[in-house]
Amino acid sequence: MMSITRLAAKAACAFTVCIQPAFSQDLSLPDGAEQVFSTVQDPGVYALPVHAWQPDAGLETQRFEGRISLESWRIAKQTIDPFQLARPLRDALSEAGYEIVLDCSATACGGFDFRFETLVLPAPQMFVKLTEFHFVSARAKDAGAVSILTSRDARDSYVQIIRAGQVTKGKTKSDAIHVLSNLPQDPVKLLELEGHVVLKDMRFKTGSATLDAGRIASLDTIAAHLLARPDRQVLFVGHTDATGSLEANQAVSLKRALAAVRYLREQHDVPSDQISAQGAGYLAPVATNLTEAGRQANRRVEAVLVSTQ
Repeated sequence: MMSITRLAAKAACAFTVCIQPAFSQDLSLPDGAEQVFSTVQDPGVYALPVHAWQPDAGLETQRFEGRISLESWRIAKQTIDPFQLARPLRDALSEAGYEIVLDCSATACGGFDFRFETLVLPAPQMFVKLTEFHFVSARAKDAGAVSILTSRDARDSYVQIIRAGQVTKGKTKSDAIHVLSNLPQDPVKLLELEGHVVLKDMRFKTGSATLDAGRIASLDTIAAHLLARPDRQVLFVGHTDATGSLEANQAVSLKRALAAVRYLREQHDVPSDQISAQGAGYLAPVATNLTEAGRQANRRVEAVLVSTQ
């Protein structure tokens, strides 16, 4: 086992909480764990889940203010069971005097609804398989709170850890959610809240509909969402810059949208009745076509939530 403290030696603060002596022991992850994201907001606000998500009550949380840190870790080429990965961290918190207030897995936590209403980094910083994750939240009177989220994909395991300052006004509903700046955008949350999202990691050259090789994090996240929510349907809309005729650009933009559909079908086996494609050509620019930077921004694919349920 390799301690998180040693792994994070070059970070601003190691996993052991710098400002809380009550939590100074090492917590350990398996050898090979790599920190992939770290941020601190001071002061900040975090809504710590204290109960599983319920259809009638949503997600009950407790508000903490002060120094908020968020880190994520990837254990490459090790698909460790999420519970087995979370258990030693949970036990170390308990031994340090923390009260374990929530300790649940996937469906018992509330599945997609739980994941959607709590703070989760998007892929590739954190990957959450909606049918296979484990969550622990713990609090201590004089040492704030800690939450641990673990999951895995087909190749790697992931850990997300949030440490929060002091409790403020007791329990609150999930609409009084966390406030943390400088976080990557979560495409699923934007899709659900705003109805559409630009997939910024799908990049194309002028006239091309060929995707770069490798994983596309935004599509992986949307695929997990669709597989967990068969009532959801997403339309991928391709866009181009204004180089060339409208007819040619509409054809290219459709091919770009179909590239997203093909990725979800081939990589994740998303049912075809949940995903579709259209091409808008250059009819909906988001930037000027007079500059290369603007034309690059216009060459994009957007995911549009078309479900009405």
